[in-house]
Order: sequence, then structure tokens, then C-alpha cells
Amino acid sequence: MSDPDPRLLQRCAQRRAELAARIAQAGGGVAVLATAPELMRNRDADYPYRHDSYFYYLTGFTEPQSMLVLAVRADGSHHATLLCRPRDAEREIWDGVRFGPDGARERFGFDAALPIEQADAALPELLADAPSLWWPFALQPGFETRVQQWLAAVRAQARSGRRCPALQYDLCAVLDEMRLFKDEVELDTMRRAALISADAHRRAMRAAAAARTAPPAAGLREYHLEAELLWAFRHGGAQAPAYGSIVAGGANACILHYRAGDAPLRAGELCLIDAACELDGYASDITRTFPVDGVFSGAQRELYAIVLESQQAALRAVRPGARFDDPHQAALRVLAQGMLDTGLIARDVAPDVDAVLASGAYRRFYMHRTSHWIGMDVHDCGDYGEPGEAVAEQPDGSRRVPSRVLRAGMALTIEPGIYVRAADDVPAAFHDIGIRIEDDVVVQPDGCEVLTADAPKSIEAIEEWMRD
Repeated sequence: MSDPDPRLLQRCAQRRAELAARIAQAGGGVAVLATAPELMRNRDADYPYRHDSYFYYLTGFTEPQSMLVLAVRADGSHHATLLCRPRDAEREIWDGVRFGPDGARERFGFDAALPIEQADAALPELLADAPSLWWPFALQPGFETRVQQWLAAVRAQARSGRRCPALQYDLCAVLDEMRLFKDEVELDTMRRAALISADAHRRAMRAAAAARTAPPAAGLREYHLEAELLWAFRHGGAQAPAYGSIVAGGANACILHYRAGDAPLRAGELCLIDAACELDGYASDITRTFPVDGVFSGAQRELYAIVLESQQAALRAVRPGARFDDPHQAALRVLAQGMLDTGLIARDVAPDVDAVLASGAYRRFYMHRTSHWIGMDVHDCGDYGEPGEAVAEQPDGSRRVPSRVLRAGMALTIEPGIYVRAADDVPAAFHDIGIRIEDDVVVQPDGCEVLTADAPKSIEAIEEWMRD
């Protein structure tokens, strides 16, 4: 157990105040939010515990079996109560020291704190006479049942003049909008996570290069590079990978959600690594593709240059006032032109870029989007459509809300790629080549900041790093 960062606690208090102001606009109410449950892996072994992101965002508290209750009056004044595990000398021998209600209240700045065992008795009292209840819909299995039980207990007091909340709101809808914009405390953490992850990618590239002269006994395999990544994450101070690491050699790189396995990494093939760490509750997300032997072949170099150019076009499209979909469209045009120039798409199928985009012929070689939000979760929360805008017909013929307007403080990935599976109608030189290049960026007033720039990305930088 370590003392929480004062800057984090200050921001958590400010976030609770901002949430209270939004609830006050609806007449006041009570917000209830529980952290994530502990999960059993098998028999007596648990999965490594990870708190709920929404809960951590408002509290900075990482212990399991915890709950936040925020009571808000119509004028915006509010009272924050934490329910958490009590101190327990016996359990602390096995599981570690707990803050306990008193320690949590004093060190995390809550107005009150109670043992979590009192939740079912305390919640009906806290909810009684509140005009509304705010809780995360469909987030944690079983929580809805508990909410119904608390409301039923309030209704049972009707003859005593107690009233049940008349309205219920999805708390996630409010918190999603708040979390979409990162403050400087969050960005500082994300920058540190990006540096650790970039160092891990450099280490993996170096390990592949070193294997040319001093190979592991069994030959270089995907799991060898995964081990280098995991070492770098923990050595850098990160708590865990942000997601299951992808280390894919050769044709495996054409499988989008491939996991690091025992496949050999062969000279003359590419290795795609999509891996990054989570630091203090915030994710990073990097993908780099490099030649196992340190030198791009002609076909690899040709396709890699196309993907890199498409990413650079997408990065130029990230700026305030642009739409979330703009980087994707910018990347698509470059990729489509490259597919035509290399013969991946025959011109009798689609004669020009506009025809490639209109027909969707590119999807055979590029089947995912270019971006997603990133923050506390690697695929972070936040609406991808612009709030308040009506459903309209899009350039691809679909009908949906226009994509989100980018504003300073939003964080997203930029990750175009090309994946060429062997086929009779595809030039043989490109068979089984999979390439993706991914960086994390933050929208800034004058464009965007690339958080993950320390991971080598250009052809020259990768070859030089692996050669040296």
C-alpha cells in the first residue's frame, strides 16, 4: 500500500465536483458506482486485480470491494461517501495492507467512509428522497439486481413519508463525455506510459537483431520477443500490459488479433508487434513492423512505405475542428492508391482511387478503422458521433450521425495497415506480408502531439537501430 499522488487526488475531487454540477443541472440526485469485482482464474487462484476505470477516475482508489456514493443537491453541493473493506489483520497477512474506511477517508479526501458490508443497509438511506439515481447501466453483471433491492427497500418506507427516486440515468453517458478530454495529469501519465512502451519496442527490435549472431537455443520465436516486451514494461515501472501482446511473424501478421505464440521468426520475414503497457491506470498502444533480419526486402519496403505514407497523411488530418473520420479517410486514399500502384487491386476492378473507395475493394487488404479513442482503457470510452447532430447520409452511402469533431485534449490512435494473404490473383512478391504502424496522439490547439514517437518508425530508423 502506498500513499496516493496528491495531484491525482486533487483531480479526482475536481472530477466529482464536475459530475455533481452535471447532476445538479438535472435537479440533483445520487450517483452510485462500484469498482470491478475480483475474478477467479481457477480454484484458489485469482486473475490479477484491475480496478474499474470509471471508479478510479472519480476516486483514485484501487482496492477491490469498494463503492462510491455521491449525493448531489440541486445547487451542486455534494457529499462523497466511500464504502470499502475494513482493516483485517488476518486477511492483510495474506493479501496486503488495506486503507480501511478511516484511512481511505483521511488520505483520499472523502466526506465519509463506511465498511462495504454496510452497503445494503446504507444505500436505501442515502437514496431515500433523492429525485434521481445515477448508476452505470449494463456495466457489471448483478449490479442491477442490487440497485432494485435498494430501491425496493426505499419503497418499503413509503408509509413513513420516504420517497423513492423517480428517475434513473446512465452514469456512463456523463462520465464518457468527461473522460474523452484528458487533463494534464492524465497526459503526463500517458506520456510516461508511451515512453516505456516505445522502449519495449526498441528492445524487441534489438533482440531480433542480436539473434542473428547469438540465437536462442531453440531459434528466435515470437514468445522470445514477447518476453522482452514484458520485461521492459515492468522494468519501466508499468503495472501490466495494456492488452494481450501481439507478436506475429510472417503470415501471422495478417491475423489482426493474433497473440504471441511459439512460431519461429525467420530471416527474410517481417515481424508485427502490437504491444504496450498500462501505467497507473492509463494505457498506451503501439504497433511497429520490422524485418526480422534488420533489412526490408524490395516488396516489404514498397508496402511499408505505402502504410507509412498513409499514417503520415492521417496524422496531418488530426487537428481541432476536423472530424474523427478525417484521418481514416486520409489514410484510405493513400492506401487505395498504393494498392492500385502495386497491383494488389487490378485496374479493371477499380480504375482509380475513387472507384476503389466507392466499391470497398480496399477492404480485402485493409479491413479495420484507422483510429479509436485511448486513455484509461486501450479502447477508451467516448461517443464517436457528434452530440446534437442528426443522422445523415455519409460518403459511403450509410446513414449515421456525423463523426465527432476533434477538440484539444482528445486522445486517439492512428493505425493504418495492409494485410496481404497469399492468393492466385495477388502478386507473389507480396504474399503473406502484414504491416501495421500505430501511434498514440493527443489533439493540441495547433495540430497533434505524437506520444509514441520514440519507437523507431521510418525504414531508415528501423534498419539503423537494428544494425547498430
